[in-house]
Parts: sequence; structure tokens; C-alpha cells
Amino acid sequence: MDGAMAKWAYAVAEAELSEPLPRRWEHSQGVARRAAELSEILGADADLLASAAVLHDVGYAPRLAATGFHPLDGARFLRDDHAADEWLVRLVANHSLALLEAEERGLRRALEVEFPLLGDHRLVDALVYCDMTTTPDGERTSVKARLAEIMVRYGPASLVGRFIRRASSDMLAAVGRVEAALAAQPR
Repeated sequence: MDGAMAKWAYAVAEAELSEPLPRRWEHSQGVARRAAELSEILGADADLLASAAVLHDVGYAPRLAATGFHPLDGARFLRDDHAADEWLVRLVANHSLALLEAEERGLRRALEVEFPLLGDHRLVDALVYCDMTTTPDGERTSVKARLAEIMVRYGPASLVGRFIRRASSDMLAAVGRVEAALAAQPR
């Protein structure tokens, strides 16, 4: 792994997020830092995870927000404008259980058809872990605190609130699997 994809991804994310959405950019950098901590359990896939981590919210960039659903908008941008690696695009499209939120938005079929979920659950779980243990300001947090923060920010009756209620148990389980893999690593 030479980190070339992650360097490219960092530059793309910075160009799209740093000026219009500085807080989102801080979060994305924090998620990328969390991804770097997983390199030993991911081996050759560490560069792919680091790339997906820094790009996972690129679809929030105002100029890219076509549907208003950032996983889909970001994945389409990476595919169409950058011909990015297919696995990278699919990880961005499906990060943090996006299919459940897509369903709430009436976009599940579009997401599933264009960007099928990866079969490698290690990478899917790893990206959930990185995103759900990073605050909006890029700091470390627990998954429970992150889920609570999202609920407060959006409100329980909102579309995002409904999604978080549906996805919480799966997110907790994904984070638990990654934490168990980290704990099993020799010290």
C-alpha cells in the first residue's frame, strides 16, 4: 500500500468541503484519522478505507447536492467526475447504513442499483466505526454519544432521526465488531 489513493481522496475532499463546509471538512479529517488507526486489522485495504473515510461526506458539498442525499450525490460525483475506484465509490455510497436512510428518502432502489453494497463487511463495518466514533468537529467520541448527538441535532421526528432509530442497533453492532478486532490485535 503506497497511500496514493488516500492522497488523491484527501485532495478531492479538501477541494470540495474545506471552504464551503469547514465543519464537515473537520469531521471528514477526523474520520480519516480514525481509519488510519485500523490499518493493522485491514492490511492491504487500509488505503481504500482511508480514502472512503475522507470522502464519505463529499456529497454534502453544495455544488454536488443534486438529490440532497449526500451518499448518493457523493458517489455519483466520484464515479462520473473522477472515474474513481468502484469499491471506493460503493463504500462512499453505502457508508453508515445509507440504504436505510435512502429508503426513508425514497431513493433506496437508485442507491442499490447504481452502487450495490460491498460483500466485504470488514470494510463496511470499519467505515461505520470511523464515522460513528467521530464528532462533527473531528474529535473522538463513543458511538452512543455520536448517535445521541445526531438525534439532538436533527430531532427524533426528522427523517434523519427516524433513520438513526432504525439503524442504531446495526451501527452499535458494527462498531462492536471493529472494537473486538482491535482488541484481538497483539500488543
